[in-house]
Amino acid sequence: VIIWENNCYRVRVKSCPSKVMKMNKCFDKLDDKRMYIFHPYHLAEQMDNETRVCIALLHDVVEDTDITIEQLRAEFPPEVTDALELLTHDENVDYYDYVKGICDNYDASMVKLADLIHNMTESSLEGMDIGIEKQADYYKC
Repeated sequence: VIIWENNCYRVRVKSCPSKVMKMNKCFDKLDDKRMYIFHPYHLAEQMDNETRVCIALLHDVVEDTDITIEQLRAEFPPEVTDALELLTHDENVDYYDYVKGICDNYDASMVKLADLIHNMTESSLEGMDIGIEKQADYYKC
């Protein structure tokens, strides 16, 4: 759980909180043997400030749960939610246009870059058949 209070973020870790459980029952979208929750934590540990840590931890929440950007706006400051809105891919928007739009926000760009790298690393893709087209998407970005 990430809480914004006294002008800083407090992260309270629970084992697979209910909102995260909705994210594919805590398992990765591509590999049901790998706990999904480790992906945002992996990204967060690479970030160099608490705003980016928060963005990294929440980067898939709107896409993968019933939580809306409006609900997040009620809980987090604009520098977090503006980035999260950019990181939420609307399926009606071409993927490359979506990625280009992220480039206008440095915080969102740093999280997306870490996300793409993690999603295409050997250890992340090892033993999975995600298809050549998906791999090409990652490498092209």
